[in-house]
Amino acid sequence: MENSIIITLTQLCLILVKTLMSRGLSGAVELSVSPPALQCNESVLLLEMERCGDTFRTDISFIHPDHRCNLTHFIRQYHSFSLCTELNSERVGCFWPNPWVERFILRQHRLLFSSCRAERVELLDPPEGTLALLILLPVGLTLAMVALVVWCSKRSDVLA
Repeated sequence: MENSIIITLTQLCLILVKTLMSRGLSGAVELSVSPPALQCNESVLLLEMERCGDTFRTDISFIHPDHRCNLTHFIRQYHSFSLCTELNSERVGCFWPNPWVERFILRQHRLLFSSCRAERVELLDPPEGTLALLILLPVGLTLAMVALVVWCSKRSDVLA
């Protein structure tokens, strides 16, 4: 009798858990009602992207041409452009990023940053004096610490 009650309670718990998980309530209970899903409209999306691109091109036109290849000079405008594409994509019911937005952004990059070339930074070794110091200092400190430990271990009767 007792085993059948335990089995019944276990089955009820499993049913309750399955029900909650199927309703999406297994984690946090969300009480808000989500809006109906919009269908992605490619033509409206591309019109919105053009509007974002126009604003971005206008903002970039205020940046001196010598500074257009350095992201630190136009990071704020680029962030606004990226945010514009994201918000407008979601507003018209499209996920972000998506292939249409990616192609649009690449087209903007080709249009605005085609003259930018990646400058290769040539890495050089430090001067020999600095290099010797960077090598010998840790080696010397390690030897000094080992000597200190050995010396202290020999004098454990005096230090205790």
